Amino acid sequence: MNPLPITEDDLNGFVDGTLTPERRAEVSTYLDAHPHIARRIAVYGEQRDMLRDAFAPVMDEPVPTELDLSRMIAERRLPRQAPRWAIAAAAVLLLSVGAAGGWSLRDMRPPTSEGVQALAREAAASYATYVPDQVRPVEIRASDRDVLAAWTAKRIGRPIGIPDLTAAGYRLMGGRVVPTEHGPAALFMFDDDRGTRLVMLARPMKADPALPMSPHAEGALNGFAWADDGLGYSLIGAVAPDRLHPLADELRRQIRSEA
Repeated sequence: MNPLPITEDDLNGFVDGTLTPERRAEVSTYLDAHPHIARRIAVYGEQRDMLRDAFAPVMDEPVPTELDLSRMIAERRLPRQAPRWAIAAAAVLLLSVGAAGGWSLRDMRPPTSEGVQALAREAAASYATYVPDQVRPVEIRASDRDVLAAWTAKRIGRPIGIPDLTAAGYRLMGGRVVPTEHGPAALFMFDDDRGTRLVMLARPMKADPALPMSPHAEGALNGFAWADDGLGYSLIGAVAPDRLHPLADELRRQIRSEA
């Protein structure tokens, strides 16, 4: 009998460790045959671990009365609009269910040579990994902007400004923390609601704390990268350089004004 097809639920269950041993073996065989999907699933596991680490203090707190299951059953209905903090706490509980899996960044060490060109390559790699993802391109959505800012600051070790490109026609979709060869980086994704997505990648630049903006290109992707005050930034997308450059200038202006 042919095995059942592998679904997104199976892939998520593989990350969370909730599959039966037989199904997990089938998914593992599938991932061995599809390395591009295996890379995506490995990143999902790493992001899950980082979320658990970021929200560990919340997990030690007692469950709010608004989330008490017996009370919810007794009331036999959910409130029309739950408070934002309650939604965040519920998300933490759900994300923390299951066994730990995925990659670990504990042994990651930055190489000796850093620069905007390395940052540009990392931005292109992150773009190729997350922009085509129609299921979960970002880990924390724009509606939880404060949570996203706090999480990225914790993982990067300092605050990372989240720019606003609404005036240019691009809305913030959200972001995540991604691994790079130089350590964790903050990724913010923008969309013009016509299918064009932009990615801004930011991480510490220990060797080059301040560098002028420079263009870079990889295939159909164009980008601009620079460094200010010890942080490197790269804006990248499948957009013509003459359209992307003003957006990069605006990002840099906003980031500098918040410093």
